[in-house]
Amino acid sequence: MSPEIIGVIMIAVLLFAIFIGFPISFTLIFLGIVFGAWGFGTKLVFYLMTLQFNNVMLEQTLAAVPLFVFMGIMMEQAGLMERLFSAVQLMLSKTKGALYIAVLFVSTIFAAATGIVGASVTILGIMAAKTMNRSGYDVKLAAGTITAGGTLGILIPPSIMLVVMGPVLEVPVTDLFAAAIIPGIMLAFMYTGYALIRCWLNPELGPPLPEEDRPNDYKVVAREFFLGLVPPSLLVAFALGSILFGWATPTEGAGCGAVGALILTLAYRKMTFERFKEALIKTLEISVLILFLVAASNFFGAVFSRLGTPTMLTDFLLASELSPTMLLIIIMVVIFLLGWPLEWVPIILIIVPIIIPLLVKLEINLVWFGILVAVNLQTAWLSPPVALSAYFLKGVVPEWDLKDIYIGMMQFMVIQAIGLILILIFPQIALWLPSVMYGN
Repeated sequence: MSPEIIGVIMIAVLLFAIFIGFPISFTLIFLGIVFGAWGFGTKLVFYLMTLQFNNVMLEQTLAAVPLFVFMGIMMEQAGLMERLFSAVQLMLSKTKGALYIAVLFVSTIFAAATGIVGASVTILGIMAAKTMNRSGYDVKLAAGTITAGGTLGILIPPSIMLVVMGPVLEVPVTDLFAAAIIPGIMLAFMYTGYALIRCWLNPELGPPLPEEDRPNDYKVVAREFFLGLVPPSLLVAFALGSILFGWATPTEGAGCGAVGALILTLAYRKMTFERFKEALIKTLEISVLILFLVAASNFFGAVFSRLGTPTMLTDFLLASELSPTMLLIIIMVVIFLLGWPLEWVPIILIIVPIIIPLLVKLEINLVWFGILVAVNLQTAWLSPPVALSAYFLKGVVPEWDLKDIYIGMMQFMVIQAIGLILILIFPQIALWLPSVMYGN
C-alpha cells in the first residue's frame, strides 16, 4: 500500500476515534506512532516525534497562551463585566431593547479580555437572564443575543485561537490580530442592528425597563459605567496596542496584560487567596489542554505530511479544475460541518495544516483565510444540534427551554453566515488594517 493511502486511512481512523470519544491528544500521538511506523519505519517516526515536541516547546509565541488565559480569568474575577452591564442597562433604561444593547456592548468589550466562549456565555447568562425575564424580553432573541455575544471572544483579539493559529499558518500573530479587529466589530454591530430592528418592528420583544428598575441618580450610573469600562478597556488597549504597534511581542504583551489584570483585581478588592489559587489552577488546566494538543497535533501533522497525503490531496483538487473561490467555499463548508462535533483546537491544529499546501498553490492570502476560519468557527458554535453555547446558557438559565435557545441562536447564526460571506466577497474587510499598519 502506498504511503499516501496510509495517510488517508490515518485521517479516517482519527475522525472515527474523535467522534466516539477518545481523548484527542493521546489519540494523535498513538496514531502518529502506529501509522508512521507503518509508512516509513519505527526509527524515523520516533526521531520525528522528538523533533516536533521540541519545536513546540521552543515556540515563543505559544507562551502567550497561558498569560492571556490568566488575564481573562482575573478580569472575570474582578467583577468588571457585571458592573459594566448594570451601568449600561440603567443608562438605556428608557430605550426599547436596552438589555440587548447592554449584552452585546459588554460582550464586545470583554471578548478582548477573556477570549473564552464558555466563560463569556456563562457570565452573560447569569448577569442578563433574570433582568430580561423580569422585563418581559423575548426568550429566543435574548438567548440568541447572549450566545452570539459570547462567541465574539473567538475572533476579537487578543484571541487565544489566533495566537495558536499564527504558527500553524506560519503568519505573524500581529497580522491576524489586526485583521480580526474590523470583522469582530462588524459582527457586533450586525448583531446589535438586528436586535434593535426586531424591537422597532415589535416593541414587545424588548420593552423598556420597568419604572422600579430605572435609576434615580444618573451620577452614580455614570460613575459605575466609567469604573466598569475604562480600566478594562485601557488594559486591553495597552496589551493589544503594544503588540499591534510592534512595541512588544505577543508574549510580552500578554505578560503585561496578565499583570494588569492582577492589579485591577486587587484594586477592586476582589482578590482572595482562594480566588487566586482557583485562577492559577484554571489557567494551568486550559493551557495544558491547548499546548499538549498543539504538540500532539504537530507530530501527527508531521507524520501525515511525511506520508505525502497532503500533496496527493492538493494535486487531486487542483486536477478537478474548480476555481480557487469554489475550492475555498468547499473548504469553508467542511470546516463548518466539522465545527459541530469538534472544538476549534483540533480543527485549527489538524484540519487546517492539511489544506495549507493547497492554499499556497492557489495563492490564497493566509491571513485572510485565518479570519475566514475564525468567523466560520464562530458560526459553528451557534449551530444546532451540537452547539456548546446552548448548553452553557441552559446550565445557568434552566428555566429557558433548549428549543427556544436553539431558535434564538439560529437567527444569529444566519447573521454570522452573512458576515462570513461579506468577508469572503470583500477580503479588504480583513486585510485593510494589516496593510495600513504593516504594509502587507
